Amino acid sequence: MNRQKFSGVQENFLQRRYGVSLGRRYVLAAASVVLFGVLGCSQVDSNKSALAQSSLPQPETPLEKKTAKTDTKIVESNNKFGFKLFSEVQKSDGGEKNVFISPSSVAIALAMTYNGASGSTQQAMAKTLELQGMNLSEINSAYAAALKQLLDNPDAKVQLKIANSLWANEEVKFQPDFLQRTEDFYQAKVSNLNFQDATASNAINKWVKDNTGGTIDKIVEKIEPNQVLFLINAIYFKGSWSNEFDKNQTAQQPFYMTSGREKQHPMMSQDGDYRYYENEQFQAVSLPYGKDGKVSFYIFLPKENSNLKAFSENLNVENWEKWMSQFNKQKGFISLPRFKTEYDVTLNNALKALGMEEAFSNKANFSGMGKNFAISQVKHKTFVEVNEEGTEAAAATSVGIVATSLRQEPKPFRMIVDRPFFCAIRDNQTGSVLFMGSIIEPQ
Repeated sequence: MNRQKFSGVQENFLQRRYGVSLGRRYVLAAASVVLFGVLGCSQVDSNKSALAQSSLPQPETPLEKKTAKTDTKIVESNNKFGFKLFSEVQKSDGGEKNVFISPSSVAIALAMTYNGASGSTQQAMAKTLELQGMNLSEINSAYAAALKQLLDNPDAKVQLKIANSLWANEEVKFQPDFLQRTEDFYQAKVSNLNFQDATASNAINKWVKDNTGGTIDKIVEKIEPNQVLFLINAIYFKGSWSNEFDKNQTAQQPFYMTSGREKQHPMMSQDGDYRYYENEQFQAVSLPYGKDGKVSFYIFLPKENSNLKAFSENLNVENWEKWMSQFNKQKGFISLPRFKTEYDVTLNNALKALGMEEAFSNKANFSGMGKNFAISQVKHKTFVEVNEEGTEAAAATSVGIVATSLRQEPKPFRMIVDRPFFCAIRDNQTGSVLFMGSIIEPQ
């Protein structure tokens, strides 16, 4: 890992052909995953120089089973937090627009921030992040092991990159132990910047762009005078389908939106053997990536007598785990839209609704980080493109910290995805949900 010195301390045609009764609405919820990427930063005393790490280490050998067991609790916590967060974000968007988030990215960025929390602020964050019953050492060790296991991927057809960084105002002193933990456990790049310099935000945004395959080019719009720190996580995923779609089979077909409006949209189609599950409420299929299917794209299509809103009301970690255990190999036909979407959201209100309000207030206690600090903004951006070759997805999460003293407030199935549905990208080895979301209208 290179180090360098810094001056101080970041879906009519099918109905006619196959006799399928098509619904009038379509939602594609693509799972924005919790990718373990937290930005870290390191700083030393004002009269000393700080070291910055440029990237995560290369994946090592696969973790042994005992280590994977260590990850189970943190994966369960992250997935539980992810479904709660997705529900809150959907509420704010009213179910009328595409939503795509990476709960893993948000969880990792907040886990780094958690390292600086104390007292009731730490307790509130633990409850929101579902970390109760784990001490800080256990949490950090579990994240370090989970990151190592996620990044251990020998499949050349699947790319997964998780990077973390911490960008500190060089004029502010931070607790050395806080900075060291972000480096040691989250492999965070630590940098000190002159926040008064107009080019400071450019440096942060360039790092985000470089670590998301050029898909997200900006996470910090402006650095306010009272800003002291940015903790940033970036996740990049690119996977080729285990069985790619034939572009010659892609055709313009009707897609029915929630409003009842119909549009013609490119639909990809294929048949084969898939892991599939169906109940009275929905159909679901798993489309694997790469040679071994370590990561899959999950699509949940509410039946015509149901809808995406009803599905979302039952979307929680308990049902998710139950559904995951009931997928079985089955021959079938799948048709789904080709789509690309970008999404950005400020998560302050969602996180406050989940119990973290104190962390954004003047009552915030981040004494493990430094004196008189609070979270100013949690900004989240994602990108996803699904086409005949596979999927490209990226996410970036920025947690901004300000000084509170200056702060302002059986039979072959047929599954025609032509109406609202939910989907997710899941690492099948660890069980981590990397992405989840809802697409009301494919673009």
